[in-house]
Amino acid sequence: MDLFTYYRSTSSYRVRIALALKGLDYQALPVNLIAPSGGEHRQAAYLALNPQGRVPTLRTDDGALLIQSPAIIEYLEERYPQVPLLPDDLVARAQVRAVAAVIGCDVHPLHNVSVLNRLRQSGQDEAQVVEWISHWISQGLATVEQLIGDSGFCFGEWPCVADVYLIAQLYAAERFNVSVEAYPKICRVAALAAEHPAFIKAHPANQPDTPK
Repeated sequence: MDLFTYYRSTSSYRVRIALALKGLDYQALPVNLIAPSGGEHRQAAYLALNPQGRVPTLRTDDGALLIQSPAIIEYLEERYPQVPLLPDDLVARAQVRAVAAVIGCDVHPLHNVSVLNRLRQSGQDEAQVVEWISHWISQGLATVEQLIGDSGFCFGEWPCVADVYLIAQLYAAERFNVSVEAYPKICRVAALAAEHPAFIKAHPANQPDTPK
């Protein structure tokens, strides 16, 4: 498989975590989002792969092109079920997916670079943009703190889809200087992930396009 990725893209980070947790081999194909030409994601060659012009894009073993991290992660879960990222119980699955949706639907989109640039274009200064980011990330993490379990990863001894989304979001929180000290459950999960080989492998600091 080929993964078109960018080292600090939260969405790409999610997919890298899922691939690593499942022990799947892939070739990372970096897409520079801030290249002098305006970003490789805006070039015709990449738009031919992903009409939305965003990362990640996964090219499967049989050549199919998949976009959007939730769809890619669901594909990986169904195609490679040997290391499950969702529990068997239907209610538990819904609870895991709810945490992923809080982050993927209600938090991350509001601090995506396109949204932040739109705020700036509308006249918001950097202090207002930072306040916007902090508000939505903090609100989302406060919700997640109430939804996850009291021991282990988000929902037990093994990482699941909720952890995939949470750990990627915590990287964004760190980038934007949003404190997570008020969330002890989340801090527990973060500490476990920091020592887990799959999360270490997928971390933005360990990617081929990470600046030296």
